[in-house]
Amino acid sequence: MILDALPTDCRTALDVGCGEGILAGELGEVVDRVTGIDLDGPSIEVARREAESDNVEYLVGDFLSYDFNGATFDAVVSNTALHHMDAAAALARMHELLRPGGVLAIVGWARSKYPADLPADLAGTLATRVHRATKGFWEHSAPVVWTPPDTYRETRRLAEHLFPGVRYRPHLLWRYSLIWSKRPEAP
Repeated sequence: MILDALPTDCRTALDVGCGEGILAGELGEVVDRVTGIDLDGPSIEVARREAESDNVEYLVGDFLSYDFNGATFDAVVSNTALHHMDAAAALARMHELLRPGGVLAIVGWARSKYPADLPADLAGTLATRVHRATKGFWEHSAPVVWTPPDTYRETRRLAEHLFPGVRYRPHLLWRYSLIWSKRPEAP
């Protein structure tokens, strides 16, 4: 879904919370220059060791304060990392790092709180059991934060406030996606 959301002329991408580099590596197959950043040093070491492409750079650091030297990116992406950060600060920083005409693509986790969340929780529970039975359980070195601090409703409202026209979609396995295109600057 994230790869499908990339702009057709995507030359640079930032993977926020890249962990062991799986998504960054996939981005490197279709994007000229990819930067993956994560706070977890051991995960970045795995990413560097298993990197299959020279056009992906892995950085240990906090993307909220990291100095990208004024760089902006054609795509800013994140896969299940937003809940590790202050969502408002992280989304604002992603907006800042996205060039006009670029695309923001996030898959995230949120928590349930409201009775309306119950059908999605039941479907998520069933899907998780089927997924684990058919695909097994993936062991990774990245730190885990569970339960996510923000609810689905809070995440959606925040995204709609910061990114007018954002496409928010709930997904199985307790995930949601945010896809947004930043308007090009007027000539």
